[in-house]
Amino acid sequence: MAKVHPTEPQVSGPCSMNSAGKETFTIWMKSLVCHTNGCTVFDSKGQIVYRVENYDTKGSSEVHLMNLHGHVLFTILKKKLQILGCWNGYRGNFTSRKKEKPSFQVKKCCRVLRGDLVCEVRVGFNKYFMVSLRRKKQGFKIVNSGGDIIAEVKQKQLPTGMVLGDDVLTLEIEPSIDQALTVALVLVYGLMNRRL
Repeated sequence: MAKVHPTEPQVSGPCSMNSAGKETFTIWMKSLVCHTNGCTVFDSKGQIVYRVENYDTKGSSEVHLMNLHGHVLFTILKKKLQILGCWNGYRGNFTSRKKEKPSFQVKKCCRVLRGDLVCEVRVGFNKYFMVSLRRKKQGFKIVNSGGDIIAEVKQKQLPTGMVLGDDVLTLEIEPSIDQALTVALVLVYGLMNRRL
């Protein structure tokens, strides 16, 4: 069986950088618990760094991004009564339903003429966009308001050129970008496409 994580020599640390300075992760859109709905994120050494155990149905309205040890890093909630879709992300385990301001908010929109799926992301006063890659079925990129790519997700391809299944993805994140936040945004994208 082929490994889903890179096999090149690695630099020590929680995850290593590729030749372009980007940090690379492998995302398996399945839970490790009985292969249920969820997500498992591996670093470049093949170690689990993030996970989602979604025992409910696909497209759940509440998802928790956890680290390896089960500590909740983000709680992602779908806002009700939104036509196109809106998700709020809260740091930690959001159990209180009071008027706490979300750490991030994702609103789904669509470029009608181009047919691209575009989401507007607000993190504090910063604005980002998640844009589908037209030629790549599973791919999308996260760009800042200036159009610079800060992260990109695409279907996992082995060094031999073999493409893995639709549920195995590569995530490349630019240096100095919040990794847990970026993974949370990838989860929201998966929720929008009913993959999680």
